[in-house]
Formats: sequence, structure tokens, C-alpha cells
Amino acid sequence: MTIQPEQALENKLIEQLEGLKYERVTITDEADLLANMKVQLERHNNVSLTQKEFAKVVNHLSKGSVFDKAKTLRDKFVLNKEDGTTVYLEFIQQEHWCQNIFQVTNQVTMEGKYKNRYDVTLLMNGIPVVQIELKRRGIELKEAFNQVKRYQKHSFGASAGLFQYIQFYVISNGVNTKYFSNQKRESFKNTFYWSDKENKIITNLEQFTNEFLEPCHMSKMICKYVVINETSKALMILRPYQFYAVEAIIGRVKNSTKNGYIWHTTGSGKTLTSFKAAQILYKLPKVHKVVFVVDRKDLDFQTAREYNSFQKNSVSSTDNTSILVRQFSDDTKLIVTTIQKLNTAISKKSYTSKMEYQKDKKIIFIFDECHRSQFGETHERIKEWFQEAQMFGFTGTPIFADNASKNEFGKRTTKDLFEECLHKYVITDAIKDENVLKFSIEYVGRYREKEGSKNEIDIEVEDIDTKELLESPKRLRKIVDYIAANHDRKTHSRRFTAAFCVSSVKSLIYYYELLKEAKEEGKHNLKVATIFSYNPNEEDNASDGLIGEEVSVVEDAAALYGLDKHSREKLDEFIEDYNRMFRTSFSTKDNKIFYKYYNDISKRVKDGQVDILLVVNMFLTGFDSKKLNTLYVDKNLKYHGLIQAFSRTNRTLDETKSQGNIVCFRNLKKATDDAIALFSNKDAKEVILMEPYENYVEKFREALEKLKEIAPTVESVDELPSEEEEFEFVKAFRELLRLKNVLSGFADFEEDEIGIDPQEFEDYKSKYLDIHDKVRNDREKEKVSILNDVDFELELIHRDEVNVAYILKLLAKLKEEKPEDQEKRKKEIIDAISGDAQLRSKKELIEKFIQENLPEIEDVEQIDDAFESFWNAERSKALELLAKEESLNEGLLHSAIDNYLFTERKPINTEVMEMIEGEKPKLKERRTTINRIIDRMVDFVDTFIGGMGE
Repeated sequence: MTIQPEQALENKLIEQLEGLKYERVTITDEADLLANMKVQLERHNNVSLTQKEFAKVVNHLSKGSVFDKAKTLRDKFVLNKEDGTTVYLEFIQQEHWCQNIFQVTNQVTMEGKYKNRYDVTLLMNGIPVVQIELKRRGIELKEAFNQVKRYQKHSFGASAGLFQYIQFYVISNGVNTKYFSNQKRESFKNTFYWSDKENKIITNLEQFTNEFLEPCHMSKMICKYVVINETSKALMILRPYQFYAVEAIIGRVKNSTKNGYIWHTTGSGKTLTSFKAAQILYKLPKVHKVVFVVDRKDLDFQTAREYNSFQKNSVSSTDNTSILVRQFSDDTKLIVTTIQKLNTAISKKSYTSKMEYQKDKKIIFIFDECHRSQFGETHERIKEWFQEAQMFGFTGTPIFADNASKNEFGKRTTKDLFEECLHKYVITDAIKDENVLKFSIEYVGRYREKEGSKNEIDIEVEDIDTKELLESPKRLRKIVDYIAANHDRKTHSRRFTAAFCVSSVKSLIYYYELLKEAKEEGKHNLKVATIFSYNPNEEDNASDGLIGEEVSVVEDAAALYGLDKHSREKLDEFIEDYNRMFRTSFSTKDNKIFYKYYNDISKRVKDGQVDILLVVNMFLTGFDSKKLNTLYVDKNLKYHGLIQAFSRTNRTLDETKSQGNIVCFRNLKKATDDAIALFSNKDAKEVILMEPYENYVEKFREALEKLKEIAPTVESVDELPSEEEEFEFVKAFRELLRLKNVLSGFADFEEDEIGIDPQEFEDYKSKYLDIHDKVRNDREKEKVSILNDVDFELELIHRDEVNVAYILKLLAKLKEEKPEDQEKRKKEIIDAISGDAQLRSKKELIEKFIQENLPEIEDVEQIDDAFESFWNAERSKALELLAKEESLNEGLLHSAIDNYLFTERKPINTEVMEMIEGEKPKLKERRTTINRIIDRMVDFVDTFIGGMGE
């Protein structure tokens, strides 16, 4: 009997799902699927359907795309029965989501372009809604993801297309488990781990199943937390932190009158979270209205558009205060408006009489970016007017005592205004989850850099307190030359775009004209655009490092008319350049035309048509563009202003966009450290920031020197006199592994720069692994060793491309070599095995195959099949030997190994004792025997199952 890890994983999962009260049903093909669906829909709706009536239902269900079917699933079907009566057939119960029929089946075969057989399917009322694809331990999750993509293409839409009702997928290899929504354009980057409320991810399939696939929770995710996006015509599913935030707000409204705020870092999808909260809240009987409040007209428009993409016609943005007042009076349940219009509605006499009767209504206010505009008189006025209101704020950068600005109300924090933080998801959480990217910060100027560094240019970067130095043409020209020379490198030859933030309108004008001059001189051909508006506190903001709240480009005439004549004329001149570049006709003639310019420039930056966007404050908050990867900074920034500005660059897009690039022409090192400490913790820098490449090269060389002090040559490792010296060697080489792991992520990485020959590094690695193997053997003998608790961090050694599948390719090459070259190729293969932690356990077996079996194989094409036969035979022999030598019941041993593969949990002592047949070990020997058996089981799995590849 051979172990089939994938099948064992599947069997264990189904057993667990049955324990969670899923009904097990056998479905082998579409005929079975339809027959079961008829029975379950009849049960759920308490009706009886004739075959002709059911055919109408199937015909209705078979129409449309995945997007259309998601709507069909949530609607009722008006069925005219043969007896003349009409029934409203419900496919899922959404309001009482636990009141559905939950089933599990496996190995359903569907035939479309190709015949496919699916692993595990979850059904609600007979309709497949969740598909689970499993891979054996050691296989990358991406393979399961790609398999789902093939099924989508080849068979999910076949015949009646019932598998297009899948709402989300789950992929797992037992150890790692993720989920993602059903949409064709989904990438692997949009697969998510589930987590607990504290953002601790749940990777193990057994725990994930208990938490996420529990029937009521699974149904709730489908009924409440899958969003049908009208713009992209695709399904979206909330991530765990979004789910917990919405649940916290709903719980607050249902159970109290208190306020609260959500701290979710910039780029984590706050608009979707706030929409889902608003959508659920406005359906609560006691809630009169939900009002989503933004602080600028452009965000009003943007938010309304996004909300309507999540649910068609769910909201209207308010063009003027009169419309807002009318919406408060009519049956509009969800309103999006600006804080300025809201303030006018409750303070201007012509409106207050109409707003009077709203005072005692249960109105929920949701404030977007609540770190910005809710700290003055307006907030107090809203609280006083709407006496039964509850207020909830969303922010990526809360205001604490350290970063609070003073106004007439004193220094007030987010907590002062909104009370308790209901859920927190900070930048370190988002980076660890790969929801946003790290920042790579380069400081350009007079710093101690390595010779020849492109960042060493002769400009002042610190202790520059005078305007003359800051704005000197010589300094600015050098910065422009630097940007012209390095922009393509930073943006991957303009695959991405950049923003350039400067300290004042005056500086912006200088920079724009210098960039234009450099373009005319032929130094670059970059498309540069700019936009700025009046900011009454520009000088204060420039000095204190906080991003100024610019005047709304639509609602306040001062956005344009506050500019001095020179600045306004220059802006018109720059817009004319833009018009020539893009064949448009914008100007500053009035606010509406200027607003159209604002929207056009926003769209072109997002589409990658503008190479550099030159700004003072605009677009540094509340602007998301996945194609923006670089921010040039000649501006003092600190605290929330710094994090907000930097975060324009770190949206995930594809593999090429590996980090957000920040190029600083001022020394913002301390400001950056302070901001990170405030919004995550003081030790979070290594999570958030990438160091420059040269730093890692230097660190590697220093670590290599320390290693050579302990073991000057590879051979000298064998001569280390005691475990203390071995311990020092392990620590020294482990540091090299860590640094090489970081270095290999840089495009500039060259093996010859780090001071050690690649073969010498591999040889040291083999010695490192020899010590690891020795320690593992010593543990089995219960030998006390100072090395027992050392973490060898073998994951740094395992390389995904070096698995058994890779070795088989090398064997094919070996077979084709000339006899005189075969020994050299054999050594390469043995070195590859020795240098990989997971393959070392297979070394003897692979050598045996090379020596005994490979010479007998005439056709290279037969190597894979021959190796599989050899491996299965050796695996069976090893299992029989283990059972025989330890006197174990073979059936129970199989079950224990299957269970370990599924749960990653080793058997407990009583389970091992049950496996032992005949005389049980004496009490004194029991612990040693049990530990030895468990270790041998784990070794068996490592040898015969882990690292096999495909």
C-alpha cells in the first residue's frame, strides 16, 4: 500500500467538514449534480417540482456569466407551475444565512474543452458555491491556483455552467491555505490568508476549516461579504481585517450609542470596508440614514463612483447643499457628501429649518480620512445638531498627542473625537500580508556613500534653514539633472510613473521651469504635469512637515482666486503645456473647468500617461494609483504627512513593482524613524523599509570575515574542537544565509561582489547542514547539546527550483552526456542534493537510483516513470521496515501519517502507544520509544513526500 498525500488530505478534510455538520453527498457528474440540486431546492423552498418545472429552473440558472450568475444566486425566480400557481423560488437565504442546506462532495467530473475532476466542493441548497483545490505537502500554492484557472477556462462553464456559481475558491497544501473570489482576471497576489482579530494569519487547513469553512461563517461570507463590482463586472471578497472592522461597527451600532474609529493603513482598501459597513447599516431597522463624509469634492465624486461600482445606483453624491438637504428629507438611505456642504446645511439659516427634524433621528456618520478635517468647529457643530447620531472614522494615520496640531480647541486626538479604536491593521500587518509594498528610501546629497554612487551629488540636505539655500537655482538644477539621469532606472523604463512633492508653490514653479528647460536642452523627454491650488497655511505646513489641507478645487473659489497673480498666470501657462501635450483645452478660467483639469490629470497619472506629477500638497493624500512607484521629495514631511505621502507609491501591481521608491533630497531619516515608531512600533523599520543594496553587500562582507575567523577553510569546519565552536559557526553561517537571501532580491546582485566564490559558499553550506543532521540525530539519542535549541532556519536554504523534479531533469542531462563527462555531471547532481536541506534526506536513495537503475534505462523519456516506480517501491519497503522494526500496526501507522500530513500535528503519546502491537514498552522506556517513533515518522514524510515537485 502506498500513501497518496493529496488523497489523504482530501479524506481528512471531508471528515472534518462532516464534523462541522455538512451533509456528505456522492456526486460524480453533472447528472448527479442536477438531481441533487432538485432535491435540495425543493427542501429549501418547501415545494415539489415536476421535471418540466425543474427544467425551467435549470434554464434560468444556466444563463449569463459568473458575474450575472452571482446576481441570479441572490435573486428569487418567479416560477409559473404547471398547476397554474406561482412560486418565488429562493436559491440562498441571505438575511438568515445559517438557514441554508450545506453539503460537501468530492471528485466531481465535468467535461468541457477537457475533462476535469475537482477535489472538494461545498454546496448550498444543492448549488456549488465553494471549490477547494488541494495539493500535497511541499507543492507551491500557486500550482493549485493555476489549476483553478485551468478549470475556469476548460470546464466550469460546461453544459449548464453550475460551477460558475462558485463564489470563492480555497487552495491548500495542508500547511498553507488561502482563499480568493471567483473572477477570471484574479491574480495570485489577490489570494488571502484568513486571520484572527489581531491579524495573526491562519495557514493550517484544519484551523482554517474550523474558522472559515464552518457552515454559518462560510454562508455569511457569501451572503454579506462578497461584493458584486458593477464597474469591473467581477466578484470581490473582503479580507479578514475588513470583515472584522465591519463586524465591529455593526456590533457597536446594534449594542450601544458609542462612537469609534477604524485604523487601517493607507492602501488597505478602506473604501470597500466603509461601503460594506454602510450597506449593512442602512438596512438595519433602527437606522434612519447613513452619511459618508469626505473632506473634498473630488473625494465626494470618487467615493460615490466607487460605491456605485460596488452596488449600482446605491448612492448619489451631492452637487450642492440644496440637494443634500433634500436627501436628508426624502427616502435616500445612503448619502455621500463633503464636510463643507454638511456644515452649510446645519449652519445657514435658509437650510436649518428643513434640517430641524433630523436632530433626533438615528443617523450614522462615517468619516473618511478622519485624521484630516474633523478637528475644528465643524465637528462640534455636527455633534450638537444630530443628537442621536453615531460617528465612525476611518484613517490610515490616526492623530495622537505626538502628531496633533493645535487649533482653537487645543490639541485633539482621534480618540478624543471618535472614542475607541474598534479595529487596527497597521502598515506592518499590510506589508507582512503583502497587501502593500515596502519602501526603498534613497537619500540624495552629501552623504557618505560608496565611491561612484549615483546618489552622491553636491546639494545641501540638512541644516538648510534659509529660503535662499533651499531655493537656490544651483541646488534645484542639480536635483533636476539627477531626476533626468535616474528616472528611467527608478520607474523600470517608465513602466511606472512618479510624483515629485515640493515645499511651496514658488518652489514648484522653479522646478517646473527647470524641468522644461532641461527637456528643451535634450536632457530628457519626460512628460511633466503639475497642479496646485491655494493653501492659506503653506508657510506653516512647509516648516512643520504636515501636509496642508488644500482648499477644495470646486467648492471654494479661493482654490484659484487665493493664488497671487503671478502663481495663477504660471499655472495657466503650465496647463497650456498640458493642453499641447494631450490635445485638451483646460484653464483656470473658473472652478468647474479647473475641476475637469483635476480629474483629467488624475486619470492620466493612473493610466501611466504622465511621467512626473509635480505637486505641493495635492494628490499626496487620498489618491491611489497602482502605476505610481516613485516619489521624489524636496519637502519637509513628518508623522502622518510623511506616511501618507510615502504611501502613494506602495500599492501592489505585479512582480516588477517590488517596492515603493522614495528619493529624498532632504534628510528625512529621523522624521521617517519617528513616523514609523508612531504608526507601528520603533522596531518596525526592517519590516517597512528596504535598505540600499550597498548596505547589504557591506554587511555580507563583514559577516563573511567573522565566519572566516571561526573556520578559515571549508575543511577546518570538521576540526572545530567543541560544540561551542560549532555553535559559533552555525550562528555565523546563518547570518550569511540571511543576508544572501536579502541580496538575491536586488536586481544589481552579482555573486562576484560579495567576496566568496559560489562553490565555496555551497561547500560551507554542506558543512552547516552536516551539523544540523548531527544535532537531529543527537536529539533522537536524547543527548544534551547546546545546539539542540538552535534554529537552523532551513527555509533560507531550501530553493523551490531544487526538488526531485529538478533532479530528474539533471538525470536526463547526465544520461545524454559523453562517458568522460558523466562523473562531472554526477558531482553536480550530488552537490545540488547536498546543498538543499529538504533533499539531503533523499540523497542515499537518489544515489542508489543513479548507480543501480539509471544505467539500465535506454530511453531518456523513461527516466520519470522509472524513478516513480523505484520511489514507490522504496517508500513501501521503508514503511514496512518502520512498522516491523517498531512493532507497529501498519494500518494505524498509515492513518497517523495521513493525519500528520493533513494537520501538521504530530501524534500524541496515546496514539503512538495504540499503534504498538504486542508487548508495550515499559514505563521507563516509553518516552524514548514514543519520541523515536514520531521522529522516524517525520523522517519518512520528509524523505518520501516533501520536496518532490511535479
